[in-house]
Amino acid sequence: MNNLGSPDGRDSGDPSPGGDEAIPLLSEPFTAQTVTALRHLLSARVATAGLTGDVAEDLVLAVHELVTNAVLHGGGRGRLDLFRRADLLVCEVTDHGQESGGDLPVHLPATNTPGGRGLWLAHHLTGALTLTRRPDGLTATVTASLHTKPSATPESPEVATDRPPHP
Repeated sequence: MNNLGSPDGRDSGDPSPGGDEAIPLLSEPFTAQTVTALRHLLSARVATAGLTGDVAEDLVLAVHELVTNAVLHGGGRGRLDLFRRADLLVCEVTDHGQESGGDLPVHLPATNTPGGRGLWLAHHLTGALTLTRRPDGLTATVTASLHTKPSATPESPEVATDRPPHP
């Protein structure tokens, strides 16, 4: 297993650590032909779960990168599972690619290298990526907190005047 960071320090490979029950939100197989439809379905389920804004968009993009990697490098197909555990959305992308041995590249390749940024993007978009090798493939897990601080919205500056505002 290669744990690249988890916001709560738990191993996301266990669906219910600390007694938190995992609530399934989506479980879908995918192939190259269904990647786009799956992205739209994931986006809708993430919104229904209460995750919105940049954090939701980042999670959906991260998962899209993982799904694309599974199609390209993991046997051409896989399964996406989204569930809620307490205040976290957890998304697992499982493929059935052959084990290649060695570590998976989760670094940013040189700018003149085509491709190779999917795992790096998933890690940086979510802040948490766990890769678990299995005898029959790989599971990549990302998480997002449902309780993120709302971004500050710029308000118009108030100008002090001696006169009341115009009606």
